[in-house]
Amino acid sequence: MVLGAPDCQVQRDRRMESRTVRVERGQRAQVVCVLGTRIVIDLNGGSPADCKWFSMRHSPNIETEILNSDASNQKVVNGEKLWPLSRKTVLELYMTQASAEINDGKITFAYYGKGADAPVDKSGVYLTAVGISLDVDADRDGVVEKNNPHKASWTWGPNGQGAILLVNCDKDSLFSRTVDGDDNISLSKTDLLDMSKMVLRIQGPEKLPTGYQLMLHVSATDAQSLGVFYLHSKVYTHVLGRQKLFYKTRYTGTRELEFFVEGLRFPDEGFDGLVSIKASLLETQVEGIPETPIFTDSVAFRISPLIITPNTLDPIEVYVCSVKENYLFLKAINNLVSDAKLKVRICFEYVNRGDRWMQDEMEFGFIHAPHKSFPVVLDSPRDRGLKDFPIRQLLGPDFGYVTKVADADEVTSLDSFGNLEVSPPVTVRGKNYPLGRILIGSSFPTTSGRRMTKVVRDFLQAQRVQPPIELFSDWLFVGHVDEFLTFVPAPNRKGFRLLLASPAACFRILQDKKQEGHGDAAILQGFETKRWTVTKVLSTDIIVKENGYAQHCIDWNRDILKKELGLTEDDIIDIPALFKLQDGQAIAFFPNMVNMIVLGKILGIPKPYGPVIKETCCLEDYVIDQLKPLDLTCTFIDDVVSYHKKLGEVHCGTNVRRKPFSFKWWQMEEPQSGN
Repeated sequence: MVLGAPDCQVQRDRRMESRTVRVERGQRAQVVCVLGTRIVIDLNGGSPADCKWFSMRHSPNIETEILNSDASNQKVVNGEKLWPLSRKTVLELYMTQASAEINDGKITFAYYGKGADAPVDKSGVYLTAVGISLDVDADRDGVVEKNNPHKASWTWGPNGQGAILLVNCDKDSLFSRTVDGDDNISLSKTDLLDMSKMVLRIQGPEKLPTGYQLMLHVSATDAQSLGVFYLHSKVYTHVLGRQKLFYKTRYTGTRELEFFVEGLRFPDEGFDGLVSIKASLLETQVEGIPETPIFTDSVAFRISPLIITPNTLDPIEVYVCSVKENYLFLKAINNLVSDAKLKVRICFEYVNRGDRWMQDEMEFGFIHAPHKSFPVVLDSPRDRGLKDFPIRQLLGPDFGYVTKVADADEVTSLDSFGNLEVSPPVTVRGKNYPLGRILIGSSFPTTSGRRMTKVVRDFLQAQRVQPPIELFSDWLFVGHVDEFLTFVPAPNRKGFRLLLASPAACFRILQDKKQEGHGDAAILQGFETKRWTVTKVLSTDIIVKENGYAQHCIDWNRDILKKELGLTEDDIIDIPALFKLQDGQAIAFFPNMVNMIVLGKILGIPKPYGPVIKETCCLEDYVIDQLKPLDLTCTFIDDVVSYHKKLGEVHCGTNVRRKPFSFKWWQMEEPQSGN
C-alpha cells in the first residue's frame, strides 16, 4: 500500500525514529526493521544512470510513502504504475507486525529509462520485522507496562512519568558485612524485592539474519549509580553497573528477559539521582568490522531520596541508651513508652561505650518506590561511642543505612543530629511542602562560627523533597536546634504547633508569681549549691541580660520560621526557658522543656524543677495549660543528673523511629531549592 496524502496515521508515524538504508542496483538487501521505526530508502541512489521512472511492489505487511515525486505525472506502462524519479526521491516504509520468519517482508523496485517500456534494472529489500521494547514501571503503579511512551524521561507531579529506584542500602543476607549495594552479588531472592524490575521484550522470528545482537548499556557516569542483575544458570548475576558498561545477549526469538535494577547511591552534590539504561540492536555487516547500532530504546529512573520523618508522625519504636546513673531515666522512658503502647530498644553500655546521646548519633527516615518502602537510618559524622550502633544494630533486612563521611577536623557539635529536625507538611505562599522542610542550625550570618559540615548539608539539599532551612544555633554552647524548638501534633488546620523556648515567657511567669507573694519559691531546689529564688533570678542583672540575648537569638529564628514555614503567631506556643552563658554561648539554666520526646499525643518533657506553688511546679502548670487544648498528655521526666548537667535533655538522650508519610514523594510538583 502506498500512502498518499499524509493522514493522521501517517503524521503519527512521522514521529517514529527513522533509519536510512541504501540499496544497490541489481541487488536485494537483507534488512532488520524494528517495529515502531521507519526505513528510509534513497531511490535515486540505487537506480541506473539516466533512469527517470520507477515502479514498486511490496508484501502486505509493509506500509509505504513516496516523498519528493510528482504524483501528478504518474503513468502506466504494461500495467505497471510508474513514478517520476528525481535526485531527492525517497521511500519511507514501516512494517506493521513482527515477522514470523526471516525475510517475510519484501519490496522490489524496477527502474525505467526515458521512453522505455521495459525496466532497465531492478533492486529490492528483504525485511524482517522485530519488536524490541525495554520496559519499566514508568507510570508508577507497581507494574512494568509495555512500551510506555514516556519511559525515557522523568517528570514530577500527580501525572508524572518515569521509573523509580531504591538505593539497595539494607542487608538481606546474614553473610554480608555491609549494605547489599556495596557488592556485585545477590545472595537472596529477598534482595531482589528491593530492586526495580526492568523487562526487555522481544517479538519476532526464532532467529535473525547473521550479524545481529542485543546489548544493554549505560554511560560510565550512570554505571557508578546503579547495578543490574539477570538470572543466568539459576543464579542472579551482576551484568551491568560499576565497571560493567554493557551486557550482550543473543537474539533467540520471542521472549521476555527480566532484569532487576538497584540504586547504589543517594542523590548528592553533583548527582541529581537521574540515571538511564539503554537497549540497542547491533548490526555487523562484515565479520571483523565493528558493530553499529540500528535501534536504541531507553528508560529513565530517578533514585528515591532519603525522606526524614518529623516528630508529628506516628511513632513505632523508641531508642535509648543504658549508661551509669541513668537508671531512673530509663525507668521513666519505659513507663512513657508503655503508656504509648510502643516498643523500646535499649542500647547497653558494651555497645554505646558510655555515649548516651542517642538523638545526636542518627536520624531516621525512609525510602519509597511504588513496589517497596523501608526505613533508613542516617548516621551522623560525629563518631563517638555510639558510632557503631546504627550499622551494627540497625542495618538488616528492609532496614537501610547511609552515612556521610567528613574530615575529622571539620566535624563540630553542629554535625550531631540534635541539630537536624524536620517540620510537618506546610504550605508557604501557595507552595506546598507535603513532606515538610529540614531544619538545621548554623552560625549567625555575619560570623564565621560553627556550621554543619558541607558534605552533610549538600546531601540534605540534594534530596530536594524537604528543602532545608538554615537557622541560627551557634549562639548555643552545644548548638542544636532541638534546644529551642520542637513540633507537636495539633487538631487544627495545619495539624501541628511549633513550640519555641522562651525566656520572655519564663520571666512573665516569674514576675506574676513574685507579685502573688511567691518571691521566695526556689528554682532547681536541691540541685544547685547556690539557692535561686524567683526574686533572685529576676533581680540578677547578668541573668536578665543573658536571657535578653537568648530571646533575641530565638526571635531571629522565630522570624525565619514564620517566613519559611508560612506560620503565624497562632501557630507558635512559647515554652518557658532560661539560659546562662558559658564562654559566651548559652546553656539551659534549668531543664529545657522544649527538648522533649513526642510520642503521638504523649509528651515526655524534662522536669524543670521550677518554683513550687501550692504543691505543683508553676512552670509545669503553665505548659500543661498551654498544651491541654491540643489534647496532649504531659509527663515530666527527671533528667537533671543524668542529662541536664551534661548539657542535654530528654530529646537528646532518645530517638524515635516513625511511620513514613503516606504521601508519595514523586507526586510533588517539581521541588525548588531551600534557603
